[in-house]
Amino acid sequence: MADQAFDFSPGAQIPVQGAAGQTAATHALASAAYRDSPLEEILKADNEWHKSTVKKGRFSLFEPNLGEAFARAVQVRMLGGARKPLIQSFGAEPQAVVEHALAASRIRKQRDARLTAVMAVFGLLFLPGALLWIGVFQLRRTLAGSQGRKTGAVGSALLAAVGVLAVLFLIALPFGGFWAYYLRAMIVAPVIGWLFAKRICENTATDLRARWDGLLSGGGIGAKVPEAVPGNPNETAAEELRQGLEKLTAEQQSNTVFYAGPKGILGMGTRWGSWQLAEELVSKEPGKEFHQFRSWDVIKVIHDRLTLLQRGPLNTGGFPKPSVKHWIVVPVGEGAAEVARPEGQDVDTFQVKRHEIQRICDHQQFGSGNRHYLGVQFTLWDGQLVITMMITVTVLFETLRIEVTGHALGPVHSLFTSKPAAKTVEVAKTVRFWETVERKLPLVETAEVVRQMVRAPFTWYPPLLDFLGGKLVLPEPFGLRHAWAEQPWRHRFMADDAMRAATPVLRVAHSAAMRVLEENGVDTERFGTRSSFLGAGVQDPMPGKADVYDV
Repeated sequence: MADQAFDFSPGAQIPVQGAAGQTAATHALASAAYRDSPLEEILKADNEWHKSTVKKGRFSLFEPNLGEAFARAVQVRMLGGARKPLIQSFGAEPQAVVEHALAASRIRKQRDARLTAVMAVFGLLFLPGALLWIGVFQLRRTLAGSQGRKTGAVGSALLAAVGVLAVLFLIALPFGGFWAYYLRAMIVAPVIGWLFAKRICENTATDLRARWDGLLSGGGIGAKVPEAVPGNPNETAAEELRQGLEKLTAEQQSNTVFYAGPKGILGMGTRWGSWQLAEELVSKEPGKEFHQFRSWDVIKVIHDRLTLLQRGPLNTGGFPKPSVKHWIVVPVGEGAAEVARPEGQDVDTFQVKRHEIQRICDHQQFGSGNRHYLGVQFTLWDGQLVITMMITVTVLFETLRIEVTGHALGPVHSLFTSKPAAKTVEVAKTVRFWETVERKLPLVETAEVVRQMVRAPFTWYPPLLDFLGGKLVLPEPFGLRHAWAEQPWRHRFMADDAMRAATPVLRVAHSAAMRVLEENGVDTERFGTRSSFLGAGVQDPMPGKADVYDV
């Protein structure tokens, strides 16, 4: 199989992946692994085509927060042994995001190991009291989660009432002896354990928030994943994790993409414009035939010219160096839940070989099957904007058609770019009650400490936690970058950049094609006239929905 042919050569280090100008989108996505926000917030980042799902568990006290669920979902989806193929994350580095998810999970596992020890001493030895307190917090959480505010207030009142009864129970116990002392300890010990647990949780929360803020500030601490660095050949788990990261990087570099109807090319964004030049092939000299040529001959010249786009006649900055690449586009259904990458002897490490690309370009232009496109891609705005212009050349009977389409992938949702804020609540002043002031809340509240303590003993088996508390189900077909991307048209400068790239690319494609036609004795007068008309039409300042046919 293609995905098993990659040479996972042994090594002691994880290859460092990163590309200049792609850090903002990568860091924004990676920051989600360190967040302590409610899980439901990620649903706000869903776009029109890709919807996440929060699967509820059996007990709300076990439910994960956004960071826990995101890190778990990303690891399983992108590193799982039997995972489905992934969509490329243009403008981002998925390996870096996964490494931060692994690093965040490692920090939480270290916290949970300490919390488990606290639970063993102050919870397991005094199990009846611990279960009583856990039951009260679960009931309070259930009532507080209801829609009515009065019901939520009842839960808080219930917790306060139980606390008062516990104090009375300690003072006026109806009997003495060993069991009297044990019953008193049964009520007090979980509270003492909570104090130790609160200190542990606050230290971890401070660390996670510092990493969250550091990523979005442009620096931060790098992800440390020692479990992915095998120390000897017997560490099979570390070796499998290292190979999983290698495979992820290899798939990111694949030259196969998928067209899903109105969703466009997955990972590149929907088509916002399409321009076609189609004219009859007529010999320049009457009575003589022009020289035979193929689509690949035209594509090669266009490829060479596109690599020079950054060289302009004026010293005005202009285009950055583009990525020019041959793509194989595989059609899939609009509602497809998964994709399948090409396999066989013509595919090596997720890359369709050059001779097969040339064959598809020359012969697979009509009917079923994959298609060839030449793409020029600009990664701008520190990875937040990805502009892709796709070019295809077809020859049917005596007609040559050159089609140029524009794709734009916008920035990641603003949810991922929000920095950690201090937890505050607005309260009225004691004397001047008509005035309010913000009061700073603890970084980790009482209910959050209890939630983390309850989840800690089950960390050794994450599927059980998924069953008890729920999980995040990622949108399929899944790719980190396009799953939570916004439209670039809401940002004026990004929209300008996308539309400005179309005209130069279109003219380069047309001029390169004209050169091939001239060299092979084809009359280019009609092509020149048609190209002039397209040059005027491409300057339309309004993007459209080229993949949505209004029929």
